[in-house]
Amino acid sequence: MPDRAPQPVDRQLPTDEARDLISLVRDIAQREIAPKAAEEEDAGHFPREVLTLLSESGLLGLPYDSEYGGGDQPYEVYLQVLEELAAARLTVGLGVSVHTLACHALANYGTKEQQAEHLPDMLGGGLLGAYCLSEPSSGSDAASLRTKAVRDGGTSRSGGTSRPEAGGEAESGGDWVITGTKAWITHGGVADFYTVLARTGGEGARGITAFLVPGDAEGLSAAAPEKKMGMKGSPTAQVHFDGVRIPDGRRIGDEGQGFAIALSALDSGRLGIAACAIGVAQAALDEAVAYATGRQQFGRPIADFQGLRFMLADMATQIEAGRALYLAAARLRDAGRPFAKQAAMAKLHCTDTAMKVTTDAVQVLGGYGYTADFPAERYMREAKVLQIVEGTNQIQRMVIARHLAGPESR
Repeated sequence: MPDRAPQPVDRQLPTDEARDLISLVRDIAQREIAPKAAEEEDAGHFPREVLTLLSESGLLGLPYDSEYGGGDQPYEVYLQVLEELAAARLTVGLGVSVHTLACHALANYGTKEQQAEHLPDMLGGGLLGAYCLSEPSSGSDAASLRTKAVRDGGTSRSGGTSRPEAGGEAESGGDWVITGTKAWITHGGVADFYTVLARTGGEGARGITAFLVPGDAEGLSAAAPEKKMGMKGSPTAQVHFDGVRIPDGRRIGDEGQGFAIALSALDSGRLGIAACAIGVAQAALDEAVAYATGRQQFGRPIADFQGLRFMLADMATQIEAGRALYLAAARLRDAGRPFAKQAAMAKLHCTDTAMKVTTDAVQVLGGYGYTADFPAERYMREAKVLQIVEGTNQIQRMVIARHLAGPESR
């Protein structure tokens, strides 16, 4: 029924290279992602082949150093790539965001030796990452995590590698043995490497350390994927660590620095979620406009009726505001300035916008919007999770309030 093709978003990009990059992403999205999105989501198919294509195209390491296979792109550009991917299929856009999050610790806190050994495969070698912070009993209260990493002295080889030639001798610090369970892990069971936060010291945030664990390490396993209301093509699962042994050379940063590393990663990751949310919202708006201009009632398109026109205008305004907010935060990050408050604001506003816009898109389509014949109902189901992941929107409000009024009184 829709007879009006959506117009591409008119983007403000800093360089000709960035414009060419967006053109490449749009071409891949239109040819390889969008046409199969509905069918594959309904079937629960994880598009590993698409993520492999993105890796081969240099799109899995955009904000990282080209010395290690990254794209040297500012976050301002990387996030707009995410938005384009998420508009085509959220499973893909969020998958790239999570992979980028999983690379953050090593790229920003690893030693030069660690980065040289692992980052090229992580950024452009076809590997896929996952980020392991949440646990069954610690979600929003991440500092209370219980997964433990205990030193076991001596020098030994890694218990597993992402590639046959990876791994190597441990440093003189001996090995670490990791035991515990992580929950709600995107790419759980299909990732080639896991960035894992585990307790190496006492209670609280200062007793946590970060590790890079290969996906085929002995003792690592994943539960069956969760049955979700949306994003059925993206596996979300518990990941179990049953005495997983890794060398000290896979510890990232100092002992006890893990929680600070995790918070740094989440500030950037929240911008990724914000961009994905705007991508879903934009796709829903495009669908609503196409339907409204093609659907005839009372002898004219329903887009002629003021009540509906105002809905479309509000949807578009909320999307533009969200896009401006996440880009403003990204530009602060690119300039090396504090951006945690703005990242929380962007995540909050953009994901709330995605929920509102996708709900309104279903309303514009009426009964058709409630059927799987049109993608509006899928967008609505997918938008909900974005208000939850990488810090619920209630947590974002707490973060923003702390920046405004200081910590809560105890």
